[in-house]
Amino acid sequence: MNEIKTLAVVGAGTMGLGIAQLGVQHGLPTVLFDLSSTALEKAQAAIAAGLGKLVEKNKLTAEAREAALARLTLTTELAAVRADCIIEAVVERLDVKHKLFQDLADINGPGTILASNTSSLPITQLAAPVPNPERVVGMHFFNPAPLMPLVEVISGVATAPEVADAVEALASRLGKTPVRAADAPGFIVNRVARHYYVESLKVVEENVATFEVVDELLEASGFKMGPFRLMDLIGVDTNFSVTSAMFASFHQEGKFRPSRIQQQKVDAGHYGRKTGRGFYTY
Repeated sequence: MNEIKTLAVVGAGTMGLGIAQLGVQHGLPTVLFDLSSTALEKAQAAIAAGLGKLVEKNKLTAEAREAALARLTLTTELAAVRADCIIEAVVERLDVKHKLFQDLADINGPGTILASNTSSLPITQLAAPVPNPERVVGMHFFNPAPLMPLVEVISGVATAPEVADAVEALASRLGKTPVRAADAPGFIVNRVARHYYVESLKVVEENVATFEVVDELLEASGFKMGPFRLMDLIGVDTNFSVTSAMFASFHQEGKFRPSRIQQQKVDAGHYGRKTGRGFYTY
């Protein structure tokens, strides 16, 4: 398979704009798509600001920043989303991702790689109804994408080895440390990390300690961010969605049970930093 020379990102939320920033920063012409023009405007400002911080830290020249921004194309037209590799960063719903990949397959040739930034949905299941499922692969970045060094590369049952190789090479080009993961629930990181959240929520549910105390204890133990502050940063809704998906994937195994406290936060629309209120108020 040829080297990936053009990139497209679907979804201009926190993850999508971060991935797009990485693309343009590392020399790839990148299309960023979202249905919302407002979301695209915010994403463009955030990318410009992110690159600006690199200039301030002498990690990027002002000229390189301008060249990177010139490589970014914003669009609300799905028909304009054409690239060697397209990474989706949309809502964690299988039906939405199925429809998106099927539409993208109609627009692009069979050689276009369709990569998912999903943190919990099975790649095999995601690829099943998509034409040429061998080009569907998982490419899971971590928040914030420009800063976090790890990228999980996940092969489904149908994923061609050369597709996984190309995505691994792309991750390296973007300055990341790629690791290969099997198509198992939660892949590597979310399976290991799930109990950082789930057990912390159980401690609060059982009135052992408040969420503030749990955060303080874990941060004092060496974690950079306590679980509740981290859930607010990631998005309480996103975190709850991942836990729910893993609970289902493990056939309701008790240790993955979603928390009623987290469910209540989601029902109330308290998603964390992005809504101004989660476990903390911002």
